[in-house]
Parts: sequence; structure tokens; C-alpha cells
Amino acid sequence: MSEGGKDFIRIILSLIIPPIGVFFQVGLGLHFWLNILLTLLGYVPGLIHAIWVIVKK
Repeated sequence: MSEGGKDFIRIILSLIIPPIGVFFQVGLGLHFWLNILLTLLGYVPGLIHAIWVIVKK
């Protein structure tokens, strides 16, 4: 599967639970924990951060 296809799947997973997409992109790093915090504070900030991490990496 191409990298673009993998990113598409990660974004779809992020729509359901944002930290899952970040986890599959970067693992248990700083961005993952930051995304959990943002998602707990509100779904939309966590979603925006998840998509940003997936598209940037």
C-alpha cells in the first residue's frame, strides 16, 4: 500500500478516535500524549492535531 493510502487510513481512524491515528504515525512519543490531552480537553482540538501530525510526517 502506498504512503498516501496509509495516511488516508490513519485520518479515517483519527476521525473516530484521534490518538489512534497519531499512535500509528509516531508511536508513543510526545505527539501521542499531547494528542490524548487535547482530545480530553475537546474532540476538535485533538482531531485537528491528529490530522496535522499525520499530514506533516
